[in-house]
Amino acid sequence: MFGTHFYHKRVRTAVSVFGSLFNNIHVIRTNSTGGVISQVKVPLSYAQRRNFLSRIDEMEQGQDAERKVAIKLPRMSFEITNMVYDAARQLPKMNAFTSAVNNSVNTRQKLYSATPYIVSFQLNVYAKNQDDALQIVEQILPYFSPSYTVTVKPFADIPSLKEDVPISLGSVVMYDDFEGELQARRTIVYSLDFDMKILLHGPVNSDGEKIIRDVRTNYFLQTADSDQYLHTTVQTPDPNTVSVDSDYGFSIEYLDEQA
Repeated sequence: MFGTHFYHKRVRTAVSVFGSLFNNIHVIRTNSTGGVISQVKVPLSYAQRRNFLSRIDEMEQGQDAERKVAIKLPRMSFEITNMVYDAARQLPKMNAFTSAVNNSVNTRQKLYSATPYIVSFQLNVYAKNQDDALQIVEQILPYFSPSYTVTVKPFADIPSLKEDVPISLGSVVMYDDFEGELQARRTIVYSLDFDMKILLHGPVNSDGEKIIRDVRTNYFLQTADSDQYLHTTVQTPDPNTVSVDSDYGFSIEYLDEQA
């Protein structure tokens, strides 16, 4: 209906950026003297919370049963829970960003103002005991007060365009639905809700925007009766075929006739 196909992978990039924030968290277990027994890197995956809880409920006591369903604790998962338009960040729609097209010396590509959206994520932390869960949560919370900002490049072919993406922590909720026997498996879940402010861009116009190759200035001497023409200067890049990403200077030519 709208014409040209485009796909900038902005939501997909948002998922990758969000997941990368939490992909290097460890849990350390110590003995009674404080010596380190083991260090475990907490696995992270994109999945719904109910999928993990369902798999955990299927487990019985014993390591053999855990290996059978191929899930170990602690671990983390995250998912997109909502997307909503953010009117407070909307810029005038005719504002535009332009950049050179593949080092072209004649044309530029044009990109109009993006549409702001808030993407909500939920990060879930699963653990067998409270100490493991608190270790993970405490490695996350200090960075959000309540926002943490990352810088991303939304387009690989426009490296000069960068965006600051704030990620805000909204709430932390702990679930402990243990109601079984004393020997039964216990699962503690911490759910952390985040809001990421992203920009969704429309199609990039790669033709029709011309690059200014010269600047002409006419000089006049103002008198009581009329303005007397003096000369014209023509300023061009040197060399004239240079691209925007190259080193260049300027050449100034003086003309006796008005341009």
